[in-house]
Amino acid sequence: MITYRNGNDLDVDQVIELYRASTLGERRPVDDRDRMGKMLLNANLVVTAWDGDLMVGIARSVTDFVYCTYLSDLAVRESHQRQGIGRELVERTRAAGGAATIILLAAPKAVGYYPRIGLEPHPSAWMLPARTTGS
Repeated sequence: MITYRNGNDLDVDQVIELYRASTLGERRPVDDRDRMGKMLLNANLVVTAWDGDLMVGIARSVTDFVYCTYLSDLAVRESHQRQGIGRELVERTRAAGGAATIILLAAPKAVGYYPRIGLEPHPSAWMLPARTTGS
């Protein structure tokens, strides 16, 4: 039975292990524990999925709770995919996010997933990459 929890008071190593087990670790700084910890600490809306004591999913967002929620990470352990956990994480994020619209950038492997759970594509998204250290 999968249970869900809200809150970012999580063990960083457990979160990193989940990212690696979900393939999101391929696109996140999982080898930089300090940075991962700050990413988690500064997210103000985090929903997790649990199979007993094992974290099997996470939705990590930044939101103002009235206009927009940026869902920056949605990850489900590969062993637990195709069970509706990702959809439920998005729905619980939506419910906790108040009246805010959910916005996300899809990982290349997940582009086909989001329309299946009700998200609509947007024709214009823009990014300004982070400066490298020392710039």
